[in-house]
Amino acid sequence: MIKAVFITSMTSLLLSACGDQQKKSPAIKVSVQKYKQAKVLKGTVLDEKGPVREGDINVVDETGRVVATASLDNSKNYSVEIPAGTTLPIVITVNPKGSSEKLKAVVISTAVSRYDISPLTTKIANRAKELGGYTRANMVLAADSTVGVPDANKTSTGFRGDPTTQYGGWH
Repeated sequence: MIKAVFITSMTSLLLSACGDQQKKSPAIKVSVQKYKQAKVLKGTVLDEKGPVREGDINVVDETGRVVATASLDNSKNYSVEIPAGTTLPIVITVNPKGSSEKLKAVVISTAVSRYDISPLTTKIANRAKELGGYTRANMVLAADSTVGVPDANKTSTGFRGDPTTQYGGWH
């Protein structure tokens, strides 16, 4: 009797362990997003030196097809209209005039219409591409690994001194 229970337990354990080797589908499935109507995306463009005021803007889909174009005309602000039916993700690329360095930002949600473009958004986009593509999960991981966070708590919630002098005193 004990032998039969032991054999059944071991068989169950082996079968469940084998099941872990099978490819699992993601727990959260994100449906493909598509613009139902034309959408205007806006933002600012900055590089390491400051505002970028001249350059060409190209918006491409996952296949590399150009979806829309615009240009910066002596302004750091851009505006580009994305046609209805465009499937996300799309990549907004800025070629600053006089620079070989391209800046980019990735659009993964139809709900957001403002995308500032900078060296940081470029790093996040490049990292997400390295992780396997412009999915929401890869963009979150890329942002988390790219953006610096202080090691220690330097906020007021971590303050341990005299509360009357914390903000210059309150009496």
